[in-house]
Amino acid sequence: MWKILRDLLKHNRGFAVGVFLLGFVVVIGALSFVSPYSPIDSYVVAPDMPPGWPHVLGTTSRGQDVFWLLTFAIRNTLAFGMLVAVISRLLSLTIGLVAGYAGGWVDRVLMSVNDTFIVIPLFPILVLFYFVMRDKMSWAALAGVMACLGWAYDARLIRAVAMSLRTREFTETSIFSGMSMPQILVKEHLPYVMPIVFSTTMNNINWSIGLEVTLSVLGFTDINTPTIGSMIYWANQHTAMVAGVWWWIAFPVALVVMTFIGLFLLAVSMNEFIDPRSRLGRGTP
Repeated sequence: MWKILRDLLKHNRGFAVGVFLLGFVVVIGALSFVSPYSPIDSYVVAPDMPPGWPHVLGTTSRGQDVFWLLTFAIRNTLAFGMLVAVISRLLSLTIGLVAGYAGGWVDRVLMSVNDTFIVIPLFPILVLFYFVMRDKMSWAALAGVMACLGWAYDARLIRAVAMSLRTREFTETSIFSGMSMPQILVKEHLPYVMPIVFSTTMNNINWSIGLEVTLSVLGFTDINTPTIGSMIYWANQHTAMVAGVWWWIAFPVALVVMTFIGLFLLAVSMNEFIDPRSRLGRGTP
């Protein structure tokens, strides 16, 4: 897997640009650990100050430094997306590999559950979850619900690969050598699906961040936890654009767009690697 990433970084310009953009975003998020301000404190600086020194991105109408608040917001937003992606990848890997390898009634049962989750309307379910859990709504709870709803498409894709691997000679050799199903799935089949897992992880992080931002802007999440969406929510509550405090919205939007572009480039680059026709068309070895 590391060799694949190294080759992509060397030969694929889109992958390199995506790594650079995401690296920049991660550095911004890491600066939150040295912030001189707490993200939950208000009126620690003069409000509504335009970008300039010492507040390079200006201040909000709530008396918060936009730059330092943005470091906490992007850190939490990235952590949210990664948490959703990790949990949903574990679900999709487990269900996809087991269904593809076992076949028969196991495959039919798992794919029936899978198809049920595919047709569930996600956004209305998440809004309903907010109204049911309003008093107990938390960042982690929303991530858990989104992870449980966001694995189905990728599980079907992994299942298709696992069905192909099941008929390979090395799988038959592993069975005859006495390896159990978990051993075969982890040691023999998992390496073949890791490029797909990487690509779908980038897409899943993009999806979860976009949905979290949407829900936060509408006020359907824990708005007291600093995220990109909650920053925009509070800016709208204080009519920042009408008041001329454009930097309160512009910089969070710019940073999350940069994140989307970086993740998209990584996903597209990995898709090109997975599809040999794309590699031949680009002349990539």
